[in-house]
Amino acid sequence: MRDLLFEECLARGDVETRLAKAFELRGYKEVMTSGLEFMEVCDPEVSGIAPESMYKLTDRHGRLVVMRPDSTLPIARLAATRLLGHALPLRLYYVQPVWRSNPGLAGLQDENMQAGIELMGAAGIRADLEVLTTAVEALSTCVPDFRLELGHAGFFRALAAQLPIDEDVREDIRSSIESKNYAALDAILDGLPPSQAVDAMRRLPRLFGGEEVFAEAESVCPQETTAGPLSYLHKVYHAIQDLGLGERVIVDLGLVQRNDYYSGIVFTAYTEGYGDSVLMGGRYDNLLSHFGRPMPATGFAINVDALTRIALRKGYALLSPEVLVYSEKGYAVKALQYARQCAQAGVLCETSAAETLEDAKAEAQSRGIRRLVIVGKTQQEVLL
Repeated sequence: MRDLLFEECLARGDVETRLAKAFELRGYKEVMTSGLEFMEVCDPEVSGIAPESMYKLTDRHGRLVVMRPDSTLPIARLAATRLLGHALPLRLYYVQPVWRSNPGLAGLQDENMQAGIELMGAAGIRADLEVLTTAVEALSTCVPDFRLELGHAGFFRALAAQLPIDEDVREDIRSSIESKNYAALDAILDGLPPSQAVDAMRRLPRLFGGEEVFAEAESVCPQETTAGPLSYLHKVYHAIQDLGLGERVIVDLGLVQRNDYYSGIVFTAYTEGYGDSVLMGGRYDNLLSHFGRPMPATGFAINVDALTRIALRKGYALLSPEVLVYSEKGYAVKALQYARQCAQAGVLCETSAAETLEDAKAEAQSRGIRRLVIVGKTQQEVLL
């Protein structure tokens, strides 16, 4: 966790404004959820978020609560309660922090500002393409160069279901594929009986690129279980080409998100100058049934802090006051009235707390303020 100062606050505010405007232009409405949620809202069995990564507290009744580790889960709760009577689909966006406890020395922040959208109550390729194009448009307002990687959650699940493994081994395989740790993946798969599913899983982190990925995947993967996800992904990929976004998107069948609620298309974005993903999202059609309101849904979250760091490299200059107002003894109210008039006229102005005129002049000179207004029985302006 870290404090933000001056230019950092300015850069973050700019990023948040740009993203919010991009979402609103697509018809999304802002919501905010509580920073604290009951543990059952973020149930690890549903969310895939490890309990040890959540910041936990207890309320005065002894009930376990957590600091919001994810925005999709509480917004799903919101959709199933406060928004129960609203017409579908729901188009919602948010700009709010999340908290996760990361391992030490990992170079990751535990507190991150996120901005994202949730499209709830809409299924099919049109909804998936709306969310994907919104992701591209939102990122384009903040960073000029980025790459969007596109995969399908059902692909890994279909292969893993054919392996004689338990949940712990499945997670080790998933983690090795996600990090493209070929040595660790081979060590796990070498201990399993040979099969087409094992061979396909071994190839999974290498199956990324363009159109050629689909032909390669068809040749190595068992078609009876993977044909459906692969066919749908291929259809989405072609639609993206037709939309003219092909140069920004690559296919990555090794894209295996940790959040277990993803059920269909998944995607993540990377940009030059930042070593981790700046955007992550996908379809999660089964999540809202956990909250008693089953409906299809899809969305994404953008790491605002990552985009802020990138923006800071461009340089954000803080505006210096144009006028410093010094009040002689007994004229403080009159000086404040003058400063208010300056502000109303759009002039950046500050009042000086200096005890003497010489101190006020020194303050203005040290800060590069060229106009000093002295307010007393009369009013005079000094150029420094």
